Amino acid sequence: MVTSRALAPAPPAPARRGQHPGTALTVIAATQLMVVLDVTIVNIALPHIQQALRFNTTDLSWVVNAYTLTFGGLLLLGGRMGDILGRRRVFVAGVLIFSLASLLGGVAQSSGWLLAARALQGLGAAIASPTALALIATNFPEGPARNRAFGVYSAVAGAGGAVGLLAGGILTSWLSWRWVLFVNVPIGIAIALLAPLYINESERHPGRFDLTGAFAATAGMVSLVFGFIRASDHGWTDSVTLTSFSLAALLLAAFLFHERRAPQPITPLHLFRDRNRSGAYGLLLCVAATMFSIFFFMTLFVQDVLGFSPLRAGLAFLPISAASVVAAQFAARNQLRYGRRPFLVVGSLLVAGGAFWSTRLDAHSGYLTGVLGPTLLFGLGMGSIFVPATLTVVSRVAPHETGAATGMLNTTQQVGGSLGLSILVTVYGAAGRTEAGRQVGAFLRQATPEQAARFRATGKLPAPYSSEVLAHGISRAFDMGLAFAVLAALIALFVIRADREAPPVSPSGDGT
Repeated sequence: MVTSRALAPAPPAPARRGQHPGTALTVIAATQLMVVLDVTIVNIALPHIQQALRFNTTDLSWVVNAYTLTFGGLLLLGGRMGDILGRRRVFVAGVLIFSLASLLGGVAQSSGWLLAARALQGLGAAIASPTALALIATNFPEGPARNRAFGVYSAVAGAGGAVGLLAGGILTSWLSWRWVLFVNVPIGIAIALLAPLYINESERHPGRFDLTGAFAATAGMVSLVFGFIRASDHGWTDSVTLTSFSLAALLLAAFLFHERRAPQPITPLHLFRDRNRSGAYGLLLCVAATMFSIFFFMTLFVQDVLGFSPLRAGLAFLPISAASVVAAQFAARNQLRYGRRPFLVVGSLLVAGGAFWSTRLDAHSGYLTGVLGPTLLFGLGMGSIFVPATLTVVSRVAPHETGAATGMLNTTQQVGGSLGLSILVTVYGAAGRTEAGRQVGAFLRQATPEQAARFRATGKLPAPYSSEVLAHGISRAFDMGLAFAVLAALIALFVIRADREAPPVSPSGDGT
């Protein structure tokens, strides 16, 4: 086993910083906003990045994938680092790495330079994000105070994607695509300066870094996601696709085999013995598989079918942020009154309702009925789910394993989103190719000789026909999104049994 022994633990910082819980929560929430926002903020800027750094269309997708795959793949290691070295210390280090990577990406002069910076951003996010969530358990006692803190955190997490789309439109339109990366630098520096002043350090637990487990998990997930993305363009029988899936199966099996025998595993598998915790992980994975696809496909729809500008497209997604914030606050304030399970069930059903509505999308759908309606349901559903799911994950976890538990929570969301999007893109591609064949035939039957010659030269259908192809592919992709959402609802109904808030088991509030 390849391991690295941690430094000898030092005493945690004194608790005097607990006198400013509002400031501490602001610093933690700002970090989560920055990390989540960066998943989507570059989406609207991609055409400008492509032109400036001469990406081809296939390679351009890695501007997003380099970040999300590194982020999701290394989250488990980030959570473990916080447990061993101290969560505040690791939190600050992750924020500084993220800020440096943002600066390097903003000044990138080549495609390879930018992709390396995006991967480094993912590393910083993987270190900062799980420790940020675990620091809520460190700085807020179990009960109403922690519930309110999780409510703010989840509202920020839910709104970050839509805020990223809006910010990307503003920065790209008014300044430059480079500012979607530069904007992180002053925010990160401010967070790194404020964190030692207002956030309590956690107790440090001696241990080892399970690098073998981290490598196997990360490489396995990257290979699995790559396989789905490859299949969307080259089909399921492509040799590279099959090799990628085979490698993923071997690496993930090796990860499970190793974790069962490692003395200090990166993922304590006994965390999954709790039925409610395993159910919460599965539910979040399924919901994220649908949710990540909303921003991707709906952004395409509003710009390529409805003709929205980048800035207007960003504004179009603000209601989903508002819905998520309202639902998250309501869920946080009413956990003791109603219990967790009702919010998980209702939230999952709302997400399923939004997915079903999205399957009705066509080229003639307007913003109100085609975009606003389903995205409002998605926002309400996600806001309702995150607080009770997070509380279920951290409930009755030993303090020294809180980072691992929350790291797995973030990992399930990132991996679920990446896998879900890649699967939905595969469905979209197949449906789009079938519909394109029909639309080409319809176009050529009525096209003038000049129009037909132009089509044969460029391979591009005129707007009305291409809109039909895009809308049909999106609606069929959401058939699979609906399947993920229904599975999430079934988990909430039949697997999770968490009801009323359990009494605190740790008087210190350092863990549950």
